[in-house]
Amino acid sequence: MTARDVPADKLISVLVEVLKKEESIKPHKYAAFVKSGVNAERPPDQLDFWYLRSAAILRKIYLTGPVGAQRLRTVYGGKKRLGTKPAKHRKAGGKFIRMMLQQLETSGFVAKREKAPFGRYITKKGQKIVDTAAAKVAK
Repeated sequence: MTARDVPADKLISVLVEVLKKEESIKPHKYAAFVKSGVNAERPPDQLDFWYLRSAAILRKIYLTGPVGAQRLRTVYGGKKRLGTKPAKHRKAGGKFIRMMLQQLETSGFVAKREKAPFGRYITKKGQKIVDTAAAKVAK
């Protein structure tokens, strides 16, 4: 069973529980008060936003890695409302995404690639975590 075989929302919810147990992954002290990007109107409502986004990033790297912070900013961005003008896509904020990538790297789930194609890729430990969570969802 892999992450491709199970629904994303169920896999991410199982990964959230795994990441909450990891000591190196902690929310930033301003995460509850700051918008996640210029396209957002309010700060995140979920109590475990940090773990949800980290789990989604881990899944995204598993599926499409190596991937960098700029591509993830584009993925997690959205439409910015401009009043009477048409809405335009804007990237998500980069600091939280970079911090989540660094925390995933510290915990050993992700590693940085120095040669082309650049970005972060999933390690054997990270792949095992995601595959175990996928198998748990499949049951």
